[in-house]
Order: sequence, then structure tokens, then C-alpha cells
Amino acid sequence: MAFLVDQLVFSPNDIDLQYSPLRQSIQADTYVLGAFNPGLTRLPSGNLLIMIRVAEALNQPIIGETIHAIRWDAERGYHLDTYPLNSVNAADPRKFQLLGNTYKVMALTSLSWLLPVELTADGTQVVRIHYDKIIAPQRTYQEYGVEDARITKIDDTYYMTTCSVSSERHSTTLYTSTDGLTYTLNGIILDHQNKDMVFFEGKISGRFFALTRPLGDLYFATRPESPYYAGPSINLAQSPDGLHWKPLDEPFIRARKGTASTMKLGGGTQPVLTDEGWLMLYHGVELRGQVGIYRTFWALLDKDDPTKILYLDDKQPVLEANPALIEPIKDQLYLSDVVFTTGLVDAGDYYIVASGECDLACRITHIPKDFFTLSDKQ
Repeated sequence: MAFLVDQLVFSPNDIDLQYSPLRQSIQADTYVLGAFNPGLTRLPSGNLLIMIRVAEALNQPIIGETIHAIRWDAERGYHLDTYPLNSVNAADPRKFQLLGNTYKVMALTSLSWLLPVELTADGTQVVRIHYDKIIAPQRTYQEYGVEDARITKIDDTYYMTTCSVSSERHSTTLYTSTDGLTYTLNGIILDHQNKDMVFFEGKISGRFFALTRPLGDLYFATRPESPYYAGPSINLAQSPDGLHWKPLDEPFIRARKGTASTMKLGGGTQPVLTDEGWLMLYHGVELRGQVGIYRTFWALLDKDDPTKILYLDDKQPVLEANPALIEPIKDQLYLSDVVFTTGLVDAGDYYIVASGECDLACRITHIPKDFFTLSDKQ
């Protein structure tokens, strides 16, 4: 699907690492592995804000017979942990697996922090990079970084969910802001390996609602005639205050047989209320290659009961990875076939959609509202 505005707006080349939080205590040479998966919101000024995940990696994680991981320590700050090379599986340049453990245990050769970047009202140009507002690890449950922001404005508060990564747990953490730019950490709101949590942009019957996506290593078989695959799915949760969450009992969006989403699903944009219901964009992953093929799909939910799916298109993607966009920086590419949509803002006749492109750069797409009109689909 082609759209008139579909471009990269930010890449690793746009970042000045002299402002990196890692410079506080690490002298080793690093580079920006990716500047991607941007949360998106509109600021009070009318400009847009993208909250970019910056994955900063070691130039030389392997030195001699040892390999190094970047980790934040509450007492020492950023620190390099050293492991014997013969004790790990280092096939993936972004991380390595420690061998000999009962469970799958990973360490990272990069660490992610969040960079707020202000864009023009249409999202096509950078206005200012807010290095003074960087969000970096500050609690032990963030020792391996802060990842993949999603921002939702409800009433006068901006709610930003992130993934915090550590040996303690892989959790969802919440930040809040009154101006969309300066955020306060509120702590963990979902426990281990529940990723892609996205707040609905508004309350339903006075309660907060959110998309969630638990992960695990074990799933049980569906009945042979079931239309669904076993595996990760998008679930719903509700809360009285945005801090304390209860999962809904009903199943929500699951990977269906006969579609390309054979590996997993996950929430993408914050669901926004339209005249026809709650519009949400999400990712479906096809099992192929190193990490799978990530595509963006969409669904429309009942405005009063979001467990009722009015329309779901899981066959024809809204967005796919676009090699032409990456062409100017293809020498930095380490993954392909990945578009990871993370934010949506109303712009009148169209939506501005933010995505991570190939875990490398930030993509902005203008999608006409009539693309998502239910009356055209029936």
C-alpha cells in the first residue's frame, strides 16, 4: 500500500553521542545500532513529539577471548560485564546467550535509552532534539535499558509505557507528564515479559483500558478445528487509576490460521476513538528469517465494549517494510522486513503514523482517514 507521505524522519546519523548517558562512566567506543520504535504524541504547542528508542552498542564487544555486556549499576553507573567467549552463544550481534543455565539467559551488547525529538505539526521535519530530556535507567529493574515507548494523552496527562529490562524481570513501566516532554517514572505496572502495553486514548465507563501482550516459552494446543494458532496474543486489561491493572477474562486478538501472522501479535498504536469505534493498529509477525517478518494491520473495536471487534484486517497489511526508505543508510542495516508501528495522531483528514523501520530508523506515514472507514469494508 502506497501513501503520499511515507518517509524516514530520524536515523542513527542524527544522534550526537556526546550527549549519551553512557558517557557518564563508560570510555569504550560505542555507536548507535538503531534509533527506532518511536512513541508519538502531540505537544501543547501543536508540534509532535517522538520518543525514540536509541540502542547504543559497543564497537568491539569481543576482545580476545572475552565478550562484554553493557549494564547500568545503581552504585557504579554504566558498567561493562566480562564473560569468557567460550561460555556464550554470540551468533546475534545485539546480544549473547549464556550457556549452561537452566533457563534461557541473555546479556546485551547494547543498551537502550529514550530520546525525545520534537517534529513539525505534520511530522515531516525535526524541530529540536531534546538531549536535556533523555530518559535513561534509574532503577535496578532497568539495568539493561528502557525500550519501546508508547504515549497516550488522557485528559490533561500524558501516559507513557515502556519496557524495562533487567535480570530481576522484563517488565512494563509507566511514566507520566503534564507537558508531554518532561516525564516522571511511576514504577512497574505489569510484571515479567508482558510487552506492548498501550493505553487507550480515553476512558470507558470511567476506567482506563489497555492492550497487553504476555510472552512465554510454553503454550497449549488449540483444538484441531480451531481457527487460531497457539501462541502470543493481544489481550485487554482495565484499571481504575492507570497503575493497578486487571486482565479481562475474554480472549482478544489472536493469530488466525490462513493469515501471515503465524509467529505472534502485539499492540502498536494507542487505540483512538473515531465515529465508528476504537481504531487500533497492531503488528503481526510471520515466522521467517532471523526475527520474522513484521507487518502492520488494523482493527476497529466497539466504543462501549472493546472486547467486541467490529472489523479486523489481518490479511492485507497497512504497512510493510519499505527497502526504498532504508536505501540511503542500508550500510547500517542489520535486520530486514520489519516495520514496528508505535504511534498515531489525528491530523484532520488523515492520521500521522509513527513506526520503527527495520529496527534502525523512524518512519512517518500519512494515512487518509477513509482508509479505515468501516462503511467501505462492508
